[in-house]
Amino acid sequence: MALVPCQVLRVAILLSYCSILCNYKAIEMPSHQTYGGSWKFLTFIDLVIQAVFFGICVLTDLSSLLTRGSGSQEQERQLKKLISLRDWMLAVLAFPVGIFVVAVFWIIYAYDREMIYPKLLDNFIPGWLNHGMHTTVLPFILIEMRTSHHAYPSRSSGLAAICTFSVGYILWVCWVHHVTGMWVYPFLEHIGPGARILFFGSTTILMNFLYLLGEVLNSYIWDTQRSMDEEKEKPKLE
Repeated sequence: MALVPCQVLRVAILLSYCSILCNYKAIEMPSHQTYGGSWKFLTFIDLVIQAVFFGICVLTDLSSLLTRGSGSQEQERQLKKLISLRDWMLAVLAFPVGIFVVAVFWIIYAYDREMIYPKLLDNFIPGWLNHGMHTTVLPFILIEMRTSHHAYPSRSSGLAAICTFSVGYILWVCWVHHVTGMWVYPFLEHIGPGARILFFGSTTILMNFLYLLGEVLNSYIWDTQRSMDEEKEKPKLE
């Protein structure tokens, strides 16, 4: 894919996330009025993560265009910082959290939708918005991974960061329950304390696995691309 189409695509994805967030926040749902508001839902947090990530991608593209040919070392330094931030955010948050939300939501939904997305919500959230929150995240992040190479941080620091996020969110969910007496997700009401601990531990392990999956997928995509480019160059060299 050419450079300019990639830049346009990122702008389109960013605008779509802004639209989804605006439409979601405009919905008058009882759960939005209770303690924690929308911020107690991982889906909403993920939407914010994706919007911020693609915002950084667009900002990086603009900075790259402005820096090209300028010869300014300061601008080059700032661009490198932006690229580092973009790559870190994809590796640690955008990919693992985004894929986690899509996978876990649809697995539980297929088993029993009342456990995670009660039918009552259909009266508030239209189908297209549900897919915008729980489906399109997957193709959008895969497109970004395919169109731009991202340098992953060291494995230890990356895993430490995603563990911190996971544990932080679990503690937040428990705190909301402590304050309100209600669990954020309906299925947590129907399982015992031991099962909850097992579930929370499993989700943290899954987040770590998804981080590693992103690292492997990124390497595979760009190692394959590099091999293809080298194959194309061989006839020219001969």
